[in-house]
Amino acid sequence: MTEVAAAASARLKTQAAKRPATPDEVAAARNDPKQANILYHDWEAGTYDEKWSISYDERCIQYARDRFEAVAPTDGQPYDHALELGSGTGFFLLNLMQSGLAKRGSVTDISPGMVEVATRNAKNLGLDVDGRVADAESIPYEDETFDLVVGHAVLHHIPDVELSLKECMRVLKPGGRFVFAGEPTKYGDVVARKLSQLTWFATTNVTKLPALSGWRRPQAELDESSRAAELEAVVDLHTFAPDELRALAQRVGAVDVNVVTEELTASWFGWPVRTFECAVPRERLGWNWAMFAYKGWMRLAALDKDVFSKVVPEGLFYNALVTGVKPA
Repeated sequence: MTEVAAAASARLKTQAAKRPATPDEVAAARNDPKQANILYHDWEAGTYDEKWSISYDERCIQYARDRFEAVAPTDGQPYDHALELGSGTGFFLLNLMQSGLAKRGSVTDISPGMVEVATRNAKNLGLDVDGRVADAESIPYEDETFDLVVGHAVLHHIPDVELSLKECMRVLKPGGRFVFAGEPTKYGDVVARKLSQLTWFATTNVTKLPALSGWRRPQAELDESSRAAELEAVVDLHTFAPDELRALAQRVGAVDVNVVTEELTASWFGWPVRTFECAVPRERLGWNWAMFAYKGWMRLAALDKDVFSKVVPEGLFYNALVTGVKPA
């Protein structure tokens, strides 16, 4: 276990109840991206599924499966043993396992809080999954252990992405595959951040009006969200141009490399919606809002796939997905 992972494990044992990060802790983590990742994701672990509308039902099972199939072929399934790198609460791997993609699973994350939630989620779903606190640059498994390595929205958090992909290749069996989805492109990330900032500014200021005061979250909660956003900016280390991601996968020795991008108008809609949800009291948003947000995103994602992907340069889409195979 690395020094960072060992420190993280000790932190989990001594921290009985998760609490918001203080301003001093946020400031101290600014120059240490690994510590920032532990702090931020431990802080978010208990509410992460709710924040990002993560579930383990047919909606997210199909979403995860679609992300996999968007970039990788469907042969070789089910994989016997799959690893999720930077698993968070287990969203990607657990839903892929429920879709029949893999028989056994292992989840790793630098955040002990996330590993705790992910393994609990797996147990509740009756899935055969173990979990370890781990630095993605030093994966704590033997060579040639896994048939598949996956990750969702994780590579952009890792300081040395190339080293992490080399580790993935090391723990893969010959002929094994890696699939990473949900990675922000250079252009898409700029647009998403601007839209989120504008939405937050507009919502938190409009709800100061007396007539809309019932839509305003308590100031302490808004301050906590602002600190979380500040720390999130620290842990988001990279954005990726599609060609750079292809070259990176090839540089670590992968073959059959493929990179695709997705979400153009869907990201323009989704980021303001998600930011608005974080800026107002959750109880004010009911079923009708949830259906509006979900169906609106689905329709725009389909439009992006069926129409815009054929005419818009790939680098303008928000999400990048990459796959590669370890030579047999």
